Amino acid sequence: MVPLSFANQEMLLVNGRALYWPRERALLVADLHLEKGSFFAARGQMIPPYDSRETLARLAGALRETGARLVYALGDSFHDADGEARLEPHAAGMLDALTRAAEWVWITGNHDEGLSGNLRGTIAHELEVAGVTLRHEASAGEERPEISGHFHPKLRLRVRERSIVRPCVVVAEGSSEQSGRMILPAFGAYTGGMDAADPAIRAALQPARAITAVLPAKDRLVQFPLWRAAA
Repeated sequence: MVPLSFANQEMLLVNGRALYWPRERALLVADLHLEKGSFFAARGQMIPPYDSRETLARLAGALRETGARLVYALGDSFHDADGEARLEPHAAGMLDALTRAAEWVWITGNHDEGLSGNLRGTIAHELEVAGVTLRHEASAGEERPEISGHFHPKLRLRVRERSIVRPCVVVAEGSSEQSGRMILPAFGAYTGGMDAADPAIRAALQPARAITAVLPAKDRLVQFPLWRAAA
C-alpha cells in the first residue's frame, strides 16, 4: 500500500487499483463489471467465464490487506442489470462471504442502474462521506472533493523500448487543499481502459488547475502530468 493524500485526507493506494481510507476504515473500488464474461458469451464471444471469480478473489485480498470494515463500490459493479442473476454458484458464494465480512454500499453506475434489493448492503446513486462526494461518473463543474470511476483510466509508458500499459489513478488539483477530484481505475478483471489523457477525462474533471496520472512504484507514487491550466 502506498500513501496518497487527497482533499486533506490521508489515504492508501492498494495494488494500484483500490483506495483505502483509514479514517473511515473503508475500501473504495470502481467498475468491478462482474459477469462481463457471461454477457459476451451469450452474444457468441466465447471468453473464459471466470472473470467474476478473479475479480472477487482480488477484492478479498484487498480486504485482508487493509482490514477494511466498509466497502464503497463506485458503480458498474455488474456489467449489466442481469449480471447478478448470472453469477455461478462459486462466484455467488464468494460475493456472499465478502458482503458478510464487511458493510457494503453499492453506488449505481450506467451499466447497473437496476441493481436489485437482493444484494446485501445499501444501494445509492451517490453520497457524501466526510465532505467527499462518492459517485460513479465525475460531474463536470463539480468543485467539491469527489471520487469516482467510470472511465477506467490507464497510462501507456515506454520502458526500455517496450510499451507498457498500466491502470492509474487520475487526480485533478482543485483551488485548495480541501478540494480536488479523483478517478479510480477499473478494478474488474475484464475491464479494458481509456487513455488517462483522453479529452473526455479532462473535460469531466474541469474546473481544475492541473490533472495528473498517479501510479505506484514499489513503496512510492509516481506522477505523470497530463494537463495544466494556462497561467
